[in-house]
Amino acid sequence: MKTTLLHGGRVIDPANSVDAIQDVLVRDDRIAAVGQLLGTPEAAGAELIDCTGRLVLPGLIDTHGHIYQYVTGRFGLNADMCGVYSGVTTLVDQGGASCITLPGFRNYVINTSHSRVISFISAYLVGGLEGHFYPELYRPECSDVDATVKSALANNDVVKGIKAHAELGGFARWGLDVMKKAARVGEQTGLPLYIHFGQLWPEPESGGRHVDPDSIFPDVLDLLKPGDVLAHPFSRHPGGFVSLDGEIHPLVGEALARGLKVDVGHGSHFSYKMAAKVLEAGVLPDTLGADMHGYNTSVKAPAGVPEEDEHPDEEHLFTGSSRFSLVSAMVSLMALGLKLEQIIPMATSNAAKLLGMSDTLGSLGVGREADITVLSDESGKWLLRDNEGTEVIAPRMLQPLLCLRAGKRFDATAEILPVPHAL
Repeated sequence: MKTTLLHGGRVIDPANSVDAIQDVLVRDDRIAAVGQLLGTPEAAGAELIDCTGRLVLPGLIDTHGHIYQYVTGRFGLNADMCGVYSGVTTLVDQGGASCITLPGFRNYVINTSHSRVISFISAYLVGGLEGHFYPELYRPECSDVDATVKSALANNDVVKGIKAHAELGGFARWGLDVMKKAARVGEQTGLPLYIHFGQLWPEPESGGRHVDPDSIFPDVLDLLKPGDVLAHPFSRHPGGFVSLDGEIHPLVGEALARGLKVDVGHGSHFSYKMAAKVLEAGVLPDTLGADMHGYNTSVKAPAGVPEEDEHPDEEHLFTGSSRFSLVSAMVSLMALGLKLEQIIPMATSNAAKLLGMSDTLGSLGVGREADITVLSDESGKWLLRDNEGTEVIAPRMLQPLLCLRAGKRFDATAEILPVPHAL
């Protein structure tokens, strides 16, 4: 048996109400003990990882990834680059796989990645092909409720939710028809429906209907059930949590009262101005979600995929230049005034609950599989910038150092991790 002792870190485990300087002992792929363990017989001979001054957390869970690499063109990133090599042990792919392509996703991504990979299956037959560059692939006729339900239920070990979109470009083309079909999938599977808010597609040049962006939220609300997830609350695009008048949508409070959940879904949509408004209104996200993909992350595009300067969609609403990661999303929320203790559950215990996997993920409980993330934690001043050019100062900087995934160590060496800019 291989034994590893993570010694002297600040262990924060919200699921077990632990926040203390402690050790975590790992034996093979399991957590063997948590407490003051250095020098005890059970830790004798263990490989020591010095975590002094560092945070030791349950393995981080990214609730919004795009990792169907190659199959979704430039959009899909490598799972382990976004996962274990970024300090994240579990990734949720949001809508990359469909009822048609889920077998390939299981075989070529889930089964080959060091990171644990979960699917929120697409409500559309095409899945996340080329990052939704082609809106007409997402029309109502390209959704099959029965086939999607069958696929989700037959693969319930890896499919834990459904991905859909409630946004201006789609509503201008098809109204509520696609969302109605997605809601039926959610009802028949009993799985959470994860809904993108904020404009994604440009409005059609001709033949579309006029849609008031502020009407989308109330139209969709009546289709949803408790536990469904409203994504991108801090979006810079219209049709989300912030109305055109710059105030939080009046129905957001009612949505939360109905038991709906909120996922940050950071991505290139993230706006510090919008985030401040939503947080000031008392809306605290349940989960985090980085939303990295090939159009907002600096990676080499596969040969032959559409380039930004040649595609007919001119605005590219999902592009961005600011680098980010799941951990840097945590830093962004702290820069906006949230406490670390409020944020860690979003990427651990709350995320596990969203997936219906609290008995497996999001905890450092003894006997659990050893999914553990270690972060550095420094005080100072760092400049953060969003894709609108808004700048904020972070008084605290977290960075991933390493993680253990089922007891195996992975250092945080991903090339996509942002480099902090200290002041």
